[in-house]
Amino acid sequence: MVRPFPLPGKQLTYVYEELDMAATAARGPAPRPDALYRPWDPPSCTDPVVRAELWTWLDAVADWLNTEYTWNADAMIPTCWPHHPHMVHELAVLADQRYTAGLAYTSVPLEEWHRYALPAFINRMTERIRSHCTEHHDDWPGKPRHTRARVETPDRLRRFGQDIASINGEHVDHDTGELLDPITATEHAWKSLCP
Repeated sequence: MVRPFPLPGKQLTYVYEELDMAATAARGPAPRPDALYRPWDPPSCTDPVVRAELWTWLDAVADWLNTEYTWNADAMIPTCWPHHPHMVHELAVLADQRYTAGLAYTSVPLEEWHRYALPAFINRMTERIRSHCTEHHDDWPGKPRHTRARVETPDRLRRFGQDIASINGEHVDHDTGELLDPITATEHAWKSLCP
């Protein structure tokens, strides 16, 4: 009548055991937090075998969600989800929360997953995807704006540097980047306030 939640593979199961031991410090001092993989944060899984298992597991979770929890086709996770970084990040968190809720000794974490995590994920996904990717994968509509933002990175970095210089008591002409003495800086500030 219902399919079981897909379990992570052997390596991911080991990762979860390591995380559980670190959380409970059952084997002495916990390892450095940055030394542990976190399946809910895919970039942290830098071992190729672990990463491959993570992708396989997340794909199985997406299929499971589409089969077990989706009645309305608008709420289905599109098959092109790996092309959408926001969905990759969110699906990983949702899968982790469902997995850990399923291991709990009471139904409370699973009820919270049903009540909060799953509906919030579906709402954010449908809002972000909207009518894109219903029949085929659409390119990211924000790509032109993002490209422009990258082109303008040097200007932002220059402005950040000017701001930091002004904190250090240096006065900077924000149009030219020129360092000003305090008197000239005051005059410049008044001119910009009173054109």
